[in-house]
Amino acid sequence: MITVRKSAERGHANHGWLDTYHTFSFAGYFDPGHMQFRALRVINEDRIAGGRGFDTHPHENMEIVTYIIEGALEHRDSMGNGSVIRPGELQRMSAGTGVTHSEFNPSDQETHLLQIWIIPDTNGLSPGYEQRSFPELEDAGTITLLASPDGRDGSLVIHQDVEMLGGRIDDGHSIDYPVAEGRHVWLQVVKGSLAVNGIPLTGGDGAAVSDEPLIRLEAGGPAEYLLFNLA
Repeated sequence: MITVRKSAERGHANHGWLDTYHTFSFAGYFDPGHMQFRALRVINEDRIAGGRGFDTHPHENMEIVTYIIEGALEHRDSMGNGSVIRPGELQRMSAGTGVTHSEFNPSDQETHLLQIWIIPDTNGLSPGYEQRSFPELEDAGTITLLASPDGRDGSLVIHQDVEMLGGRIDDGHSIDYPVAEGRHVWLQVVKGSLAVNGIPLTGGDGAAVSDEPLIRLEAGGPAEYLLFNLA
């Protein structure tokens, strides 16, 4: 079963400096039919104006992953971390017992990103932070493991039974992804157009997949995507 979440149907808010779309209920957007998918709680697509950003604010008991599509984002937190994230890099922050952080666009160009929240399997963890580069994301036709519970193959560590993967597909090519029995998948199209098991999707679209032993991704043009394998 595949249930499509069209880009235009997401929650939307434009604050001038921030233009944001919410796949699931978030902040002032509430939709009881779209609260989360399994442990995947938030997928926000944000566009942040140059020189603007989120002032220092708190989080707790959440795994937060930032994926930069275009531009750059400067991060500072109460654990003492300070860095700039760019395309091809991912950041994971485990909020755990509590952390404060700020996010700021350090350039004069718009920053385009996805902010992803995953509910951890345990509350009260010690806060943690990772940032890594994934040059493999530039290689079309491959699926790169970006985050996992055990951090294998150089992936970020997520405190939940979730694997986050990503990649690109060139026009006219396809990738098959087998799904183990009892597992579920969320597919998020970052850019371009592709079909999942014959169902066409475009940038910003998502799809919840259950009871499908195989996912076939077929590109209808250069496409970039994220895939979440969930319990």
